[in-house]
Amino acid sequence: MLLAIDIGNTNTVLGLFDEATLIYDWRIRTEVNMTIDEYAITIRNLFAAHELPLDSVKDIIISCVVPPALNPVERFCEKYFKVTPLVVGPGIRTGMPILYDNPKEVGADRIVNAIAAYDLRKTSTIVVDFGTATTFDYISDRGEYMGGVISPGIMISCEALFQKASKLPRVEIFARPPSILARNTIASMNAGIVYGYAGLVEGILTRIKREANRDMYVIATGGLAPLIASECPMINEVDEYLTLKGLRIIFDRNKKPA
Repeated sequence: MLLAIDIGNTNTVLGLFDEATLIYDWRIRTEVNMTIDEYAITIRNLFAAHELPLDSVKDIIISCVVPPALNPVERFCEKYFKVTPLVVGPGIRTGMPILYDNPKEVGADRIVNAIAAYDLRKTSTIVVDFGTATTFDYISDRGEYMGGVISPGIMISCEALFQKASKLPRVEIFARPPSILARNTIASMNAGIVYGYAGLVEGILTRIKREANRDMYVIATGGLAPLIASECPMINEVDEYLTLKGLRIIFDRNKKPA
């Protein structure tokens, strides 16, 4: 089986594939100071919950946007899985032209998402990833990565609000606000965060489509994608496993003859 690991700024997502089928997935916090043995305890427990032996993993692929976290994870894979992981980065075969001024600047997760989206739709697509930052990535109908947008993530925006407005309480934002015309402080904040962010997403999507002079299919991914997508008619689909699927596709392209 293939273990796909996506190391993000806030969370690390793991997915276990049997051929092309994702059979299990887990989400843990990204900890840059975590040792290889601490990784072993955490992941061994995740596997044990499903009665999965570690030696069921024969291959591993990693994407990472947190450089200090990469080396411990690679060493953990080598020590406990006895596997040298494939790491998404320069020199890896993606099958997608990167039309960026400097292709090395594009985050590995953005490329992985773009590859998965184009593989699924085979047409011009925008991927909106609701992570620590919210990213918008445009893929042409020829399967070229054309560029995109990076904006502050929802949680970053919330933290700034909580820290700078001392009288405002922390609120949960995991539910749809009952109304835009709120009648108390918490409901007002919830409405502002959710509807305000939905407006940001719709505004950026509108501008991308206007500049590209065409309509495009829009796929959302990331932890808060279902909540925001429910308020954004321009989002056509939510796929919370898009990054893991992209990692599996890249792994296949690098293990099979070109």
